[in-house]
Amino acid sequence: MRVLLLVTTVLGLFYVEAGAASATGAEARARLVVLTDIGGDPDDMQSMVRLMVFANEFEVEGLIASASGTPGELKKAIVQPQLIRQVVQAYGQVLPNLRRHASGYPEAERLLERIKSGNPQRGWKSVGDAHDTEGSRWIIRVVDRDDARPVNITIWGGQTDLAQALWRVRADRGADGLRKFQDRIRVYDISDQDRIFADIWREFPGMFYILAKASPRQDMRLATYRGMYLGGDESLTSRKWIDENVRTGHGRLGEQYPPKTWTAPNPHGALKEGDTPSWFYFLSLGPGDPAHPEWGGWGGRFAKDAAGVWRDAPDTVGKTTGAREAVWRWRPHFQAHFQARMDWCVQPREEANHAPLAVCNGEDGSGVVRLSARPGHKVVLSAAGSSDPDKNALSHRWWVYPEAGSYQGAIPLRSADKAEATLAVPADAAGKTIHAILEVKDDGEPPLTTVRRVVVEVQGGGDR
Repeated sequence: MRVLLLVTTVLGLFYVEAGAASATGAEARARLVVLTDIGGDPDDMQSMVRLMVFANEFEVEGLIASASGTPGELKKAIVQPQLIRQVVQAYGQVLPNLRRHASGYPEAERLLERIKSGNPQRGWKSVGDAHDTEGSRWIIRVVDRDDARPVNITIWGGQTDLAQALWRVRADRGADGLRKFQDRIRVYDISDQDRIFADIWREFPGMFYILAKASPRQDMRLATYRGMYLGGDESLTSRKWIDENVRTGHGRLGEQYPPKTWTAPNPHGALKEGDTPSWFYFLSLGPGDPAHPEWGGWGGRFAKDAAGVWRDAPDTVGKTTGAREAVWRWRPHFQAHFQARMDWCVQPREEANHAPLAVCNGEDGSGVVRLSARPGHKVVLSAAGSSDPDKNALSHRWWVYPEAGSYQGAIPLRSADKAEATLAVPADAAGKTIHAILEVKDDGEPPLTTVRRVVVEVQGGGDR
């Protein structure tokens, strides 16, 4: 949709054209393939339960059971697809009620058909001739499907089956075929758990690849994805929270959520979900854009290194700075959405809460709004037209996300708690970008927040 947006300057008024960042990307459901080492740390089961109540936001094309556990965690090399089936079957029992609240939830049978087994063996020695698996073949089949949308591959455990798919494509199609295949995928890898990332990048460089992992010089607990359960308000990860909002009175699916895992130094030992940020990254409900890891969102924020790999990048929240902050800053939002969707499993529509619809500078949907402005001028930011499907009252909050933009100085923002705010573009911001975040929050139970992003591109000069 093309909209003319009214922008106020210090000299008067002018109009600029704005549009969603990606009408076919940010607004369309993302294609998703999951590789999970389910059967080791219970947090994979936790992440799978949460994914099911967000399944309407994706086209889930593969749920692949890779080698269970981390290297050395289990006594034998196995894959455990039956655990994925267990969660999906429980999802099927609450599916009729979920569909009373939102459209797009897939049939459980369709998801069951997409559960595949990977290689119980892991590592580079298990990549090459005679190492094809049901999982690696399925990855190739999904990517080859005639669909212009990228295939988002989230690696909760090991990458061996992805590496085998890449190896097979190169062996069968050559370098050009491999390049075309790689151009169709985006990868979010949790912590290089099969310890073969260096081999993958040596053999198959140039992919869109996010490696969420602390640097070798850091404590491993400082990795971006650990912001799911470390830092911020950790009461939202407690046993009390998951019992009240997930496990008890929320149907068969909630009963599948393991109540205990290893979360030190988080003292609760309950909610971990260390793999959830991998698919949060591709979720259109959050403030991110999958094409821009540097912008940040529920799945974290990343910066490209010299080799072209996206690596953990820090955010500053209050008085603390770190990569985990880029995830836990959003925890109140994503936990409230999880709580509401677990309610959808059992409650009638009129007794549950549903997220507000945030209109940003005349644009509905979830896409990024782009504006153009001049140094020294002012930009009007408007949430006019926002509404709530449950007729709840709305509140508004605007704030500047400095790490996401290229201008790093102070940026005045007036009326930040109103539906209409004014952003003053600094005089020295020519050629830079400024990211403003809109939060529209309802007063339902639980209160739900919808987030929109505005990217202000500052032109090269001021008035002439």
